[in-house]
Amino acid sequence: MDKDTVRVIKISKQALTEFIYENFVAGQEKYLGVKATEVSDYFELDPETGEFIFCAVKLEDDDGNFLTLPENIDLKKVMKNIPDTAESVFGPSGKIYRDYTKSELKKLSEK
Repeated sequence: MDKDTVRVIKISKQALTEFIYENFVAGQEKYLGVKATEVSDYFELDPETGEFIFCAVKLEDDDGNFLTLPENIDLKKVMKNIPDTAESVFGPSGKIYRDYTKSELKKLSEK
């Protein structure tokens, strides 16, 4: 690039959401300590607050049955009712996630 060039990227909210999600999927082993082939991912982004929640659920039980995040867990409500799990995903190495049970998330969805 020459000294007078400014390279610009402008993307829509949809593209930004996709970018954030795909980066978390690509880095979930680092961020969550799980392998992508062993989990299903769920996420929500609140465009008003800028908050993002990303979670992984074990893909199958011991009998090979697929597991999912129960429908009665509302990630938008959970996001409003839990504290941030880390100040930054790029900070010093360490655990940046918190484990919750499905029952705990269901209760947080009801608040």
